[in-house]
Amino acid sequence: MSSVLISGASIAGPALAFWLRRHGFDVTVVEKSHALRGGGYPIDIRGTALGVVDRMGLLPRLREAHVDTRQITFLDADGGHVASIRPEAISGGDGSDLEVRRGDLAEILYDTVRDDVEFLFDNTIVTMNSHPGGVDVTFRSGLQRTYDHVIGADGLHSTVRALTFGPEEQFHRYLGYCFAGFTLPNHLGLQQEAVMWNEPGRAAALYAVASNESVHGFLSFTRAEAPFGAFRDPQAQRDLVASVFADDGWEVPGLVKAMHTADDLFFDTVSQIRMPRWSSGRVALVGDAAYAPSFLTGQGSSLALVGAYVLAGNMRDFGAYERTIRPFVEANQGLVDVGNAELFPGTAEALAARNAALRSRETMPAPAARPEHSALTLPEFELLSP
Repeated sequence: MSSVLISGASIAGPALAFWLRRHGFDVTVVEKSHALRGGGYPIDIRGTALGVVDRMGLLPRLREAHVDTRQITFLDADGGHVASIRPEAISGGDGSDLEVRRGDLAEILYDTVRDDVEFLFDNTIVTMNSHPGGVDVTFRSGLQRTYDHVIGADGLHSTVRALTFGPEEQFHRYLGYCFAGFTLPNHLGLQQEAVMWNEPGRAAALYAVASNESVHGFLSFTRAEAPFGAFRDPQAQRDLVASVFADDGWEVPGLVKAMHTADDLFFDTVSQIRMPRWSSGRVALVGDAAYAPSFLTGQGSSLALVGAYVLAGNMRDFGAYERTIRPFVEANQGLVDVGNAELFPGTAEALAARNAALRSRETMPAPAARPEHSALTLPEFELLSP
């Protein structure tokens, strides 16, 4: 039985593990965190990805976990009302899309494979050496093993990608924004809704997935260059965000204060990963590690799920994996460009135009789903019986 090591236990990793087991592979997943990372802001599953989770038998559980955000309220710099609209008025769709918390999706995927897959938590890959007989791997714990294949499903700042293809900067396409996400008390009593405040180049949001005691806080801002030096320095991240929002009103001071003490701070850039190839020898990449589209597209998790399905069916031909999914990836990455995020206008003129467009959408029907979301017809693969 061929052995595969997957780096990363978020979305792409466990999804790939599921399909690899159905193809008869022996699978190990290594994850640097000491356990699954729960919670997290809601993510979307739509288009072609709905077909993947349906084939996995996960649609009933995901429908139970569906958040069903009812409205997004936009506010001006003084906290005044601009518009309140359904999320579909921005993203489009026919009502079939699923919205679940990232941690809920990760937990459902993990529960599906935990009895058939070896998980190594609180560990990570330190070195890899590919040779005709496999890939020799040394882990942070000192463990050494040889696998037939290694797959990087370890996100935007992938270790497997760096060890195989070189520094991230050569593939990192920065889109001009940084963001920080964290949880804080739900003192406004929000329920299944989001509230977003904007100034030119800055945005603050509170996102409630239910009538819980906590909400997801979100701070985003434009910046000319990506702060690569802050990626692994939480204090530098906090200092940067605090300096950007130091003089702002509404609920922003409370958000900044909560960020300083949050134990679940997630800071990153709004970026894409664009690579000429996603495999080298016995090593391949999937999900954000290979082709992060940025959260502005709303397609990160969907690309991860689709990519995992296609890669598992082409483990003996990585070229076929790339040929099959690359047009789908490029179409979805093309949904956004540098500095043009509709929700985060960078100038006063762009903000005024955005607000006018939002007001018009309050009374207009939701736009149709984007064709890019369903631009790939899933191939059929011969699988082992479940």
